[in-house]
Amino acid sequence: MKYIKPILVIAIVCAVSLVASAQRLSDGFMTVASPDVPASINFCGDHISFDRIDMAERLDRELITTIYGQTTTSLIIKRANRLFPRLIEILKENNMPEDLIYLAVAESSLDINAFSPAKAAGIWQFMPATGKQYGLEVNDDVDERYDPEKETVAACKYLRNAYSKYGNWATVCASYNAGMGKISAELSNQQVNTSFDLRLVNETSRYVFRILAYKIFLQNPKQYGYRLRSNQLYQPIECDVVEISTPVASWVTWAKDHGLTYAQLRDANPWIRSTKLPNASGKVYKVKVPKQDALYRSKTEIEVYNDNWVID
Repeated sequence: MKYIKPILVIAIVCAVSLVASAQRLSDGFMTVASPDVPASINFCGDHISFDRIDMAERLDRELITTIYGQTTTSLIIKRANRLFPRLIEILKENNMPEDLIYLAVAESSLDINAFSPAKAAGIWQFMPATGKQYGLEVNDDVDERYDPEKETVAACKYLRNAYSKYGNWATVCASYNAGMGKISAELSNQQVNTSFDLRLVNETSRYVFRILAYKIFLQNPKQYGYRLRSNQLYQPIECDVVEISTPVASWVTWAKDHGLTYAQLRDANPWIRSTKLPNASGKVYKVKVPKQDALYRSKTEIEVYNDNWVID
């Protein structure tokens, strides 16, 4: 007899739930809201209008894709909290517009270990030859395309060169996707001044609008129904830096000597690509060693880069 009341309560709750579900089904589909396309936005100091129908519809497509791709966009918000502070600082140090960080978002979803079928790597997705051209070491033991800070510096060099050629940041971004040679040729062939007026392959045509959509979205995800709490954001990991100018016979042993596992060392230094460092040239490498407290959630102080990312 003592179980009758609890069972009755459960039965009532289930019945109410079924009625509510049936009502939703009888009403049709769940409500889906389409985001508003702004009249214009500022990107890297340039005013971009969406009064033109084709411009508005191209942005609309990327906004919808971004907002309703919840798995990826939720991870982007979390990763941005860890990466934006330092990477935006690097953009500023190199006199580059902060908005260019959204190019990195579009390239890799801020996945430090991103690797494409075309062999582009890192958050800025440099190809091996391009990485070397802009000062990154790329080989079987060291691949600095996976160093977010060094790759950001390299990206600044590329973007500065492109801006000196085009004088328009949207066109610079298009060239990052298609290559300066392709964009320059198409601007000449089609007799226009910016990438917005070019007929391009679908990937490049969508690319700049994807970057703009990420800027709009990441300024205030709460506006689009995202409900993250501050303790769900990925936190910057405080590290000591150890300089190495000699070969390392075993990173496994080196990590153990510094109170880490090899896996933890690789997580903190994804540019390390093997268990050794030949370093015949005596180059100085800066190795990050996470502080012990930084490896545990219970000992980490919560920092929020953008209050619009969280609900608390």
